[in-house]
Amino acid sequence: MSEPTIAQKSPIPVEVEAGKDYWWCSCGNSKKQPFCDGSHKGSSFTPLKWTAEETGRKFFCACKHTKTPPFCDGSHKAI
Repeated sequence: MSEPTIAQKSPIPVEVEAGKDYWWCSCGNSKKQPFCDGSHKGSSFTPLKWTAEETGRKFFCACKHTKTPPFCDGSHKAI
């Protein structure tokens, strides 16, 4: 598997809605960060589906190196 593109070196805060599905971009090429826009097509990457259990703010990983996808775990600090 190839390395993902680093979209940015900080998390992206998103207000999520309980019960809604979100498709996190794992390749880093989406123009709709942190979510997938299909830019991964033709690559080894696939988006990650996440369903919000409750409404609130979540911090999605944008460096694409997190060990806890789709959320930021601070990995961007080491890149």
